[in-house]
Amino acid sequence: MSRIGKKPIVVPEGVEISVNGSEVTVKGPKGTLTQSFNAHMSYETNGNEFIVKRPDDAKESKMIHGTTRALIQNMVTGVKDGFTKTLSIIGIGYAASMQGKNLVLRIGFANPITIVPMDGVTISCPDANTVVVTGIDAQKVGQQAAVIRQVRKPEPYHGKGIRYKDEKVELRVSKAKKKESATK
Repeated sequence: MSRIGKKPIVVPEGVEISVNGSEVTVKGPKGTLTQSFNAHMSYETNGNEFIVKRPDDAKESKMIHGTTRALIQNMVTGVKDGFTKTLSIIGIGYAASMQGKNLVLRIGFANPITIVPMDGVTISCPDANTVVVTGIDAQKVGQQAAVIRQVRKPEPYHGKGIRYKDEKVELRVSKAKKKESATK
């Protein structure tokens, strides 16, 4: 068995998991998520544990066993606690603000960039240089954060741009600085 796939999912109090054929629905305090999985997978509930089982040791079954378990675990975590991605905006004059539910980025282009959030995702700006993306679906939160980061990726010489909060950007030395240090 897959190491990830054989681990049981601990269902916290206040979260319900129901299975209808190949469709798994998870309900919790933050909302409800439903997703369809491979029809060959079987599910078992044992007290407060939810177990994903594969039908055989075929290569395809092994491949999707751990993935199915991980996706259901993310659904449980999402409806219980939610997911958050924080982005930092680095650069002189670069700023973010909210206009209703939409994010407005002023990051060195002639016109501001407006980003409309996906369904089920909330964007907020605690200050002009921080953007926080929250939601119950890990995939949507990650995708929305990636779309925001894609507007102005961090450039390698000065580090200006939009980056994830904990992202390390390795700065390169420019040719002018290389020549300057070589002459000393």
